[in-house]
Amino acid sequence: MPETQRDVMPKNSHILPVIPPPDAAAFEALLHDEDKAREYFLELAWPTGDPFCPRCGHRKVYTLSGERLRCASCKYTFQPFSGRWINNGALSPAEWLRLIVLFVEERSVHQMKEELSLSYNTVYKALTAIRFAILANALDARQLISPATGLDSYLKGNRLTGGPREMRMDTIPVYGILRRDDLVFIDLVPGFQAETLFHFHMNFHLKLIRSGNLVYTDRYKEYDALMFCGNDSLPYEVIRRYDEPPHIDAVNDEFWEYAQSRIKKFRGISCQRFPLYMKELEFRFNNRHKPLGEILAAYLCALVPNTD
Repeated sequence: MPETQRDVMPKNSHILPVIPPPDAAAFEALLHDEDKAREYFLELAWPTGDPFCPRCGHRKVYTLSGERLRCASCKYTFQPFSGRWINNGALSPAEWLRLIVLFVEERSVHQMKEELSLSYNTVYKALTAIRFAILANALDARQLISPATGLDSYLKGNRLTGGPREMRMDTIPVYGILRRDDLVFIDLVPGFQAETLFHFHMNFHLKLIRSGNLVYTDRYKEYDALMFCGNDSLPYEVIRRYDEPPHIDAVNDEFWEYAQSRIKKFRGISCQRFPLYMKELEFRFNNRHKPLGEILAAYLCALVPNTD
């Protein structure tokens, strides 16, 4: 019998489910009840109630011993959260929910590890999964999780087990801040690297401003500013001083003021991880009037995209 659309989910797809959010008391209960927390995440992972294969999308699966499942089509054996961002981190469902609450509150890693009684590395890896999940749900996710940014080097299949790729002046990517009414978008600027902005600065007088390893520009075409995060290999000493501030500072841009105050708190952002933090700020700013915790829980249950 031929497969119908109902039998197969699109590979690496994710449907943000329409699940009524729990009220404050019910959500608080989830934070301390592993079974209810797990049930909540399963509803987000499988919004129709039926499991499907995270590898090929086939809906016909068999139950094996324990919590294992097997796809009738590709024979892949998997767990309920296999292939999803939530599977990147040694946290229980209730711990994930408590971490999400602390993340929304913008607590530091040290505060989180104390609150959750977890190691620094465990919390740091889980936060990386949250930030990747945010980025993966952006409209330009495929462009960002790629060799152009180096973020693809952190992923091996659907696991965050890789490491950062070394970056130099000719490979550090450049991002643009684009405003559309009340929304902001952080775009990767194709074909631009850190050396491009240094070249424009030295030869075409494009204004560069340095704040630590963060370098940003005056307005450029449709962008309110271009920016990149550098490293110690860059010739910061060639950046001139200016009496007049760049456009984005002069207009007291709401997002830029919001972002700069938080960039300082992140401490030691590397050029490799810079887009993760900037897309987090884009997400927070654009959804500042929405329930971030519920959105993040759904994002964590999304399938890790196939970057091959």
